[in-house]
Amino acid sequence: MPQSVLVTGASGFIAKRIVFDLLAAGHSVRGSLRTPSRADEVRAALSAHGLDAEALARLSFVALDLNADTGWAEALQGVDALIHTASPFPLAQPKDPETLIRPAVDGTLRALTAATASGVGRVILTSSMEAVMHGKTTGAITEADWTDLTAPTVSAYTQSKTLAERAAWDYAGSHPGLHLTAINPGVVLGTPMDGHTASSIGVVGRFLRGKDPMVPDFSLPVTDIADVSAAHLAALEQPASAGNRYIVADRFMPVPELTRTLKAAYPDRRIPTMTAPKPVVRLLSLFDPEIRLILPWIGWHATVDPARVRALLGRPLTPARDSVLATAAFLTAA
Repeated sequence: MPQSVLVTGASGFIAKRIVFDLLAAGHSVRGSLRTPSRADEVRAALSAHGLDAEALARLSFVALDLNADTGWAEALQGVDALIHTASPFPLAQPKDPETLIRPAVDGTLRALTAATASGVGRVILTSSMEAVMHGKTTGAITEADWTDLTAPTVSAYTQSKTLAERAAWDYAGSHPGLHLTAINPGVVLGTPMDGHTASSIGVVGRFLRGKDPMVPDFSLPVTDIADVSAAHLAALEQPASAGNRYIVADRFMPVPELTRTLKAAYPDRRIPTMTAPKPVVRLLSLFDPEIRLILPWIGWHATVDPARVRALLGRPLTPARDSVLATAAFLTAA
């Protein structure tokens, strides 16, 4: 049955794909934008991927800010469900983690409070594996796990995603009429909707450019953007998903395997395949803030069990290798 859905942060990397899939499935979408002028950018991306005029006619936009109460009641009027994707993402580690944590937590609670006040009882939250995987030392990572915020790999962004999801579940627990689902993707790769991509796409781009002579020894939980979006849509259309978290990641892919995959597909490019010893990474981190961020991850490998989301989708997830190569194909065609 078609529904009317408010999607926050509709110009975002993941959100654009969610909006596309919602409209393609026959739903109506009200997309929130912090910068209203980006509405044409979103429409252009959707049209470029084949949405027709009838589908685009079911798309409208509203101006909302995570840090302000203005407009939320009007944005939620007549809406059946809220998909809350909007969350601040840093280009670099902030000096004060609270500048990232507070907007994420307060913005999530502002969205949920507004939904409750407007009588919108169905909410799907775009969380992250950042809220799940840190501090796990044995066994496969599952939806039962929560990040240990004292783990050495925890960043300000990790804190923001973990605390925001925790706050959402606490709020839902005290408001029985709110039916919440959380979607927890890893490093999102695949084919973007347009050139406005995320830092995860930049990881592949960095290796394609041959910026580094060697690669670090750790693993990334690889997620395809198509699977993330499909999980949001499936959660919306399956009421039984309420009350659950869904990890969306095919597997943890070692970075050296990722670059070997790229090198095999692009043999003429100077893509690094040699694994860097930790002392070398430590030395390079003195000069490169991006490398400094991954220093605590060196030597860290894990496994994940995506059985719950496979059941939700009724199919396997996109293989990590395919997601990596799809990202590379997009970047090299640009």
